[in-house]
Parts: sequence; C-alpha cells; structure tokens
Amino acid sequence: MQPSTTDIEAVETAYDFLLAYAAQGRADDATGPGRKSREVVNELDAALANILGWLDKEIDFSSVVEEDIIKTRKALALVLAQPNISSELIDNLNASMHLRAVLTDLFLLSETI
Repeated sequence: MQPSTTDIEAVETAYDFLLAYAAQGRADDATGPGRKSREVVNELDAALANILGWLDKEIDFSSVVEEDIIKTRKALALVLAQPNISSELIDNLNASMHLRAVLTDLFLLSETI
C-alpha cells in the first residue's frame, strides 16, 4: 500500500490540537473546545491505524515505527476509556515518550516519501 501523507498530516494536526487543549486547564471534555478532544483522539488513533497498514515491512525502520504506534495506540485507548478527558490527562498524553517517538518517526518517514 502506498504511504499517505494525509494520515501523517492528520497525526500532526491532532497533536497540535492536543497541545492547545492541554494548555486550557479544562477539567473535562463536556463543554466548549473540550468536546472536540475525544473526536481528535479518535481521529489520531484512526490515522495511526492507517499508517500501520501502509508501512513497508521490507524496511527495517518500519518495525520501530510499528512498535511506537502500537504503544501509542494503547495510550490513546486508555485516554478514550476515561469518562472525562481533562486538559491534564491530555498534557500527560502529550508528554508520553511513545507519542513523541511516533511524531519523530513520522517526520523522518515523511521526508522519505
């Protein structure tokens, strides 16, 4: 399958939104921009799932990206399982080395496609 820059852009866009949401000090995602946070986390998860589908298994680096995506998706599942998504929860997600590793992996990959 051909790599999709759209999925990479979706990950970057989601991360930008989550950085802004983390700075808002919201206790939950019930009102205002917070309502969009759950949708954005779901979109991020979907984009990462798509990226897993197009990774070229012939390239050694793909196994690194795959591991980082799998770990990140588990963190996203934990966030989505919460009844409320607070800014603090998203701030901790943003600080996750797994999510940061995926972002760095994708920046590198996007330069090669």
